[in-house]
Amino acid sequence: MTLNALEPWPFSSTLGKANYAAALRRYPGQAIVDLKALRDNMRHLVEVVGGPKSGTAVMGVVKADGYGHGLIPSALAALAGGATWLGTAQPREALLLRMAGIDSSRCHILTWMYNGRNAPLIELIASDIDISVGSLDGIDAVAAAARKLGMPARVHIKVDTGFGRNGFTAEGFQAALDKLVPLAKEDVFDIVGQWSHFSVADAPDVPEFVEATDQQLESFKQFTARMEKAGIPPRIRHIANTAATLSRPETRFELTRPGIGLYGYEADPAMGTPSKYGLTPAMTLQAQLATVKRVEAGHGISYGRTYITDEETSTAIVPLGYADGIHRSASGFDEAGAKHTKKPGGPVRVMTNEGPKLMRVSGRVCMDQFILDLHGDSEKLDVHEGDTVELFGPGRGEQFVEPTADDWARAADTISYEIFTCLRTRIPRLYLHAAEVLDPQDMSKLSPKTLL
Repeated sequence: MTLNALEPWPFSSTLGKANYAAALRRYPGQAIVDLKALRDNMRHLVEVVGGPKSGTAVMGVVKADGYGHGLIPSALAALAGGATWLGTAQPREALLLRMAGIDSSRCHILTWMYNGRNAPLIELIASDIDISVGSLDGIDAVAAAARKLGMPARVHIKVDTGFGRNGFTAEGFQAALDKLVPLAKEDVFDIVGQWSHFSVADAPDVPEFVEATDQQLESFKQFTARMEKAGIPPRIRHIANTAATLSRPETRFELTRPGIGLYGYEADPAMGTPSKYGLTPAMTLQAQLATVKRVEAGHGISYGRTYITDEETSTAIVPLGYADGIHRSASGFDEAGAKHTKKPGGPVRVMTNEGPKLMRVSGRVCMDQFILDLHGDSEKLDVHEGDTVELFGPGRGEQFVEPTADDWARAADTISYEIFTCLRTRIPRLYLHAAEVLDPQDMSKLSPKTLL
């Protein structure tokens, strides 16, 4: 028999069960996304800012294909949870949302990452998509598109309050105002908003970072005052990311932009675990084992002999690798590996006849696979080819043999965001609780083959 490191999935129908079986045939790994968790995370974030009548709206940030969870499913779940805005970095994704039937009667959409020379600005304006402007060239390009279309562009003015990325600096803002004011008077621009990004709001326990966030907030207010004085006051201000939304009420203004919080994670493990903030991780990444075999003591594992077995053992292949988005930096080295100090690899939950056990990536992650040292005889452990193992999910953490994306981030020396967004699309995305979360019209926007 084959063992499963996870509880049985709650299929909604025989079709859902068939979809799952088809996904297993199609690829040896699957990303299961719980739309109910996404919806409930958004509901919670809406309540955190005071509810739907608080005067503070909440944006579901669905950039980067919904942080790897799927653009359209994530957007629909966010709207079901009370989001009234959606945000995408790339214009292409903003247009895809409109093409999917998410029209302006349901929500506003903001996009911000483009260059004015090549971006589909006319299409964005015609689709009633809000556009960020943070450069003089950007102002000129959006204005030219609006004039050509004969329709005002809804714009948000991006200001640099200390992040050093996009947006107008305090020194360069007057030149921007000199362009923006006449465009607003001519109805070429509908100046909707003013916005910025915090750089260290996810470190509330570091005094110097708290001070930096305070300084950014004060700078943001100074930009507002300058816009008001120029006669173009922003109707909507937004600067709060997930960290600030959860921990800095004074930053919420008229709109907040929780990104990682929608997907069930805190902005930084220094803030605590997701459960501390009432969030539930929405994605589970699982795979089915390939080759399981015995190896002798002193056997090198994977490239570079960075891991050498210290006794007779069994190994198992997890058929996902860095071509799937599994970080090579999550490789595991042992002390016997030539010229390498011990480094724990990414954690994997494996079911045995003794209960679930935490195994780790042993040796280097390869392009299409990595190896687990089972630290025992596979026959005695009842671990076999075809068993389903869990790389991460909505558990309590690796100390409870319930690995999370935060655990993988520590193993790879990165952040949970990168763990999700690097997962390639060749890994099937499958969706739980769609019928419970979405109405029939929204259900029709998803591929029936992806529904469990």
